[in-house]
Amino acid sequence: MSNYRVILASASPSRKRLLESVGITPEIVVSGVDEEDPDLLALAPREMVIALAILKAHTAKALLGDTDGALIIGCDSTFEFAGQNLGKPLTAENAVARAKAMHGKSGYLHTGHCVIDSKGGFEVSDLSTSKVTFADMSDEEIENYVATGEPLNVAGGFTLDGLSAPFITHIDGDPSGIIGLSLPTLRKIIINLGLKWSDLV
Repeated sequence: MSNYRVILASASPSRKRLLESVGITPEIVVSGVDEEDPDLLALAPREMVIALAILKAHTAKALLGDTDGALIIGCDSTFEFAGQNLGKPLTAENAVARAKAMHGKSGYLHTGHCVIDSKGGFEVSDLSTSKVTFADMSDEEIENYVATGEPLNVAGGFTLDGLSAPFITHIDGDPSGIIGLSLPTLRKIIINLGLKWSDLV
């Protein structure tokens, strides 16, 4: 049995599934942080995801009130393509334009992590970055994919564990980080907090 309550400061089903796949059952506390804040979007991609992960973790901690014995995990992801942050497309038009720009090319998926140990009073932040290469896609394939609605609310407008998987030809990095929460990075953070992986599982 876990020695900690694990709080996931995210509404992402993919992040929840990743934790559950390795034996961690998180409580979900949605931070409600504004990911489209212009001040945050002005940051470099790597800096932005770390800043948002920290903000989400601290906001969830404040919302919880009673955090005794809790490990609070905040995450944020963005896709860096041609030097620009590509967060959630939000509209079909944006998703189509991005897919047409990215197909046959590569970019970098950055996922920031922040873990607060409320028992020990410490926190650690870290970054996972993976290179993602896309297949050449026809206009019909792009239109059909966007019509599913899947890409509208995910960083970069694609998912490794969803309907766009056939269009991702190569990754260089951690697959779970691309999905939204890097399990190897989380393990490293837990160790840096002076804890053991078995404290969570």
